[in-house]
Amino acid sequence: MTQQADLASPAPPEMVIDALSAPFWAAARQRRLELQRCQDCGLFIHFPRPVCRRCGSFRLEFEPVSGRGSVYSYTETRRAFHPFFADRVPYLLASIELAEQADLRMLSNLVGIAEPDVRFGMPVEVTFEDLSPDLTIPVFVPAGSPA
Repeated sequence: MTQQADLASPAPPEMVIDALSAPFWAAARQRRLELQRCQDCGLFIHFPRPVCRRCGSFRLEFEPVSGRGSVYSYTETRRAFHPFFADRVPYLLASIELAEQADLRMLSNLVGIAEPDVRFGMPVEVTFEDLSPDLTIPVFVPAGSPA
């Protein structure tokens, strides 16, 4: 390795993208938030899984969701557990309850706001961050914030 390569920014942690999660990540790359939905009972599901947790159906399809939600809970992370995050701490990790259905939550970073200003139930909306040329992740900002 050259010295210049040693000084380069660390790569993000390696993601394991499998057949179940690939549609989620492909949609994120296109700056769309898509989640699995049971075609039999209508339940939205996140994290991707092979079977509906409500009715047991295998008929799950990815569908676009609004990207709107509210802060259910959050924590401020102050320690980098991977070199990629060293210059990002502190950062906010939030459980976002999505507007499409009660108890439909996803973990994501909350950006564009300082920790003292975060409120439980605060409206948020999705935007996307490119972590690498091949990896785009959904993150949330306070509703009405410039993306």
